Amino acid sequence: MDVAEIKQLFPSLKQTVYGRPLVYLDNAATSLRPQSVIDKWNEMATKKNANIHRAVHRLAVEATEEYESTRDAVREFLNAEYREEIIFTSGTTASINLLAFCFGEAFIQPGDEILIAESEHHSDIVPWQMMCQRKGAVIRTIPVDGNGHLDLQRLRENLTKKTKLTCLAEISNVLGLKNPVKDIVKICHSVGCLVFIDGAQGVVHSAPDVRATSCDFYAFSGHKIYAASGTGVLYGRRALLEQMPPYMGGGEMIATVSFEKTTYAPLPGKFEAGTQNINAVPTLKAALELARAFRCPEVEDEQRRIIDFVIGELSADPRITLYGRPVDPAEKVPIFSFTVRGAHHEDLALILDKQGVAVRSGQMCAEPLMDRYGVTGMVRASFAAYNTLDEARTFIGALRKAIEMLS
Repeated sequence: MDVAEIKQLFPSLKQTVYGRPLVYLDNAATSLRPQSVIDKWNEMATKKNANIHRAVHRLAVEATEEYESTRDAVREFLNAEYREEIIFTSGTTASINLLAFCFGEAFIQPGDEILIAESEHHSDIVPWQMMCQRKGAVIRTIPVDGNGHLDLQRLRENLTKKTKLTCLAEISNVLGLKNPVKDIVKICHSVGCLVFIDGAQGVVHSAPDVRATSCDFYAFSGHKIYAASGTGVLYGRRALLEQMPPYMGGGEMIATVSFEKTTYAPLPGKFEAGTQNINAVPTLKAALELARAFRCPEVEDEQRRIIDFVIGELSADPRITLYGRPVDPAEKVPIFSFTVRGAHHEDLALILDKQGVAVRSGQMCAEPLMDRYGVTGMVRASFAAYNTLDEARTFIGALRKAIEMLS
């Protein structure tokens, strides 16, 4: 598939903004929806709208088959060993909150430590803080250097017998750099520390393989990889999930209930209480099929051209500071966060919007990283498979105009 063909699959890209063709560069926040995902949601909502795992009537059976076949598709996409290792949630944030609570209850004692990368999203910080406050544990951090790379020496120094879990993003939503997760997992496992990978960006820009990396937990959101919002996944190694207590109680997560005692359903049901997002979850299957199709030379070449062009243009302007600079070009994905001397990030974003270019401005839910670089916020342009080099040129031209207007 070439990028021109891909663009035709996304109805939102046919619209104009302020009389200009939409250039959507806020993909790290949420991707657009392809027609196949819209069609699947409509099919589920209009033809197969029934609760799952319960009734024996035809609609319920079809809805259950759609839901559970999506679990199989996710297992295959992540290369997990067992389908029971795939837990459906409402997104990465819900996955991490589930993990933080249940992991904490099962494995954390007072004085234990959780190691978190300095570049993490708030969703991979706050749930662990809440767990540590509840369990009497301690958070330590892995710093990043001036270019955005994790300090692996500090990682090694901070790992102790008390470190129970290391948490880091596969790809920072701000820096756009691929972290060496396989190496980090190996380092952590060598001292008995488990590893959670936030794959919210990694699932889009890499080919996640939980067995190849040997990570213990992995999470991602459907809405960042073309699926409906309100969908997400938590992967966990089966042996670990079986030791963890449920997160919520209610329907479907039980085996037996009496006023004297309740027993819980086997995996994955133990972690999927209540009525799930029955219309939206099956869109994950359609979205992942497209995401796999987008892993082709045509798209990869266009993405590399975009990365080289945008880095070159932003780096050439002395007024611009780009965060997340690769040492090896292969470690950079098309996520670009920057500041402009003398210009507020929100003003830049507003002027870009008036030119039809949608970007993100602010802290990107990564306030500790903003503090690390001494800024109150940044502008972020993030590209997806449907973005083109011509759109990158449009973005750079619009940015130059915005800078001139504010200087």
